[in-house]
Amino acid sequence: MFDPEELEEIRESREEWHEEEVEPVLDRFGERKDQFTTDTGGQEVDRLYTPEDVGDLDYQEDLGNPGEPPYTRGVYSTGYRGRLWTMRQYAGFSTPEDTNERYHYLLDQGQTGLSMAFDLPTQMGYDSDDAMAAGEVGKAGVAIDSLADMETVFDGIPLDEVSTSMTINAPASVLLAMYIAVGDQQGVDRAELRGTIQNDLLKEYIARNTYIYPPEPSMRIITDIFEFCAEETPKFNTISISGYHIREAGSTAAQELAFTLGNGIQYVEAALDAGLDVDEFAPRLSFFFNGHNNIFEEVAKFRAARRMWHDIMEERFDADDPKSKQLKFHTQTAGSMLTAQQIENNVVRVAYQALAAVLGGTQSLHTNGKDEALALPTEESVRTALRTQQILAHESGAADTIDPLAGSYYVESLTDEVEDDAYEILEEVDERGGMLEAVDQQWVQRQIQDTAFDRQKEIEEKERVIVGVNEFEVDEDPEMDVEEVTEEDERRQVDHLESVREERDDEDVDAALEALRDAARGDQNVMPYIVDAVKAYATVGEICTVFREEFGEYQPGSAV
Repeated sequence: MFDPEELEEIRESREEWHEEEVEPVLDRFGERKDQFTTDTGGQEVDRLYTPEDVGDLDYQEDLGNPGEPPYTRGVYSTGYRGRLWTMRQYAGFSTPEDTNERYHYLLDQGQTGLSMAFDLPTQMGYDSDDAMAAGEVGKAGVAIDSLADMETVFDGIPLDEVSTSMTINAPASVLLAMYIAVGDQQGVDRAELRGTIQNDLLKEYIARNTYIYPPEPSMRIITDIFEFCAEETPKFNTISISGYHIREAGSTAAQELAFTLGNGIQYVEAALDAGLDVDEFAPRLSFFFNGHNNIFEEVAKFRAARRMWHDIMEERFDADDPKSKQLKFHTQTAGSMLTAQQIENNVVRVAYQALAAVLGGTQSLHTNGKDEALALPTEESVRTALRTQQILAHESGAADTIDPLAGSYYVESLTDEVEDDAYEILEEVDERGGMLEAVDQQWVQRQIQDTAFDRQKEIEEKERVIVGVNEFEVDEDPEMDVEEVTEEDERRQVDHLESVREERDDEDVDAALEALRDAARGDQNVMPYIVDAVKAYATVGEICTVFREEFGEYQPGSAV
């Protein structure tokens, strides 16, 4: 971008400016901190950025135009000028009836995609009447026990007109099968079903812990899903490789990026080992990132992610299809950044985090409700969160041009720094034998825990200001309505499950589960058998029990 003589002039000018303008001010006033860093302390922030900081930048090689390799500036040539990001508010609570009502409300308010939250028993593969589920039914999301529940959730919602994301991992195959079965009932061509299942087990072992089976059989189920969906549901994203929870657990932006792409590498390798062609499944891989508070760090992270994934797919895996090399991602604003104190401040935090995601080119976005540090979001706070996206889309101007921060000396320099730091971490992962080995050794978990500990210490010592928490506090309790899930809601769900069991054909269920068991023992793709089982109204718990008995359950080591 600049020739050596120009850079030398800029360097001399900067040194002169520092000597004549900055040093006298520093001697007199100082600066408000000894060191400035990005949000998670990953990179030091300089006082000033100039062309000198991006002197090696090659536009075509490092940036390219939107829709062209290496996709730093975005995977679509028209950005948001052609189509806005999908406004996909994460929702699901209590019973299927309650969730269906909330979905209709959100669609009526202008939401453009559904995002399904499941309760903890469903995420762990337990039915609502299991002893392990007591007290948790419907609390963290909707309870789904059988196909009957999925039918209720999507009653009146044509699946050929909506895109649905499901945040489900260990039982992802079962919930996907139920979604396909509802589509079959509605007469929707499977090839027209659109959406995403999270299906990212590696990050469960790292950060979230809603795993069931050990890594090897989990990877087998994931690759079976890849193969099945490539044939049956080619528009459905088969995995959402998630850095969100890694960041929520305390990682830096560079760690989030490195560990997420490292997981992606591991999934691609597993699929190749299973005999799949890279260009057969890679176009349906998607990613899920956290939207944190520091706007510039987040924009740099998203831009670096696209460039890195392009290079990884091209250089490591010889991908040919351009879509195999395009990193498409969903963003959710940071739940860990929400505070119970002065919850109205969360509206501001969420707006800035959403702005960073849009400036960084996200394909879909969830904005948190202001009250989610206290409970499930109310209808009012969900509406405000959705309106935040709509104001951003239609009033801010942020969607009018593509990659608007490109060319900023700071943003381009920071993009390079985040990428370099992420590659350095990935190199160590490779030296440890890949993400599976690094996770099994608890190395990844320790890196995140160390970072989280350091950050918490900074907050407690007020080196890092959290408005309303350790500075600018007020002595008041939050006053607002919160969404509640009652014991009666749990009772209704259990009663409904009992009714389903009474009305179904037990012989059909037993036959379907036995066929699934045989497939799990062998090397057949398990997905067609799961679809048959859910259509017989076998429950989530019953199907997961078959896999538990055949595959065992994962027992983690210590990361201390």
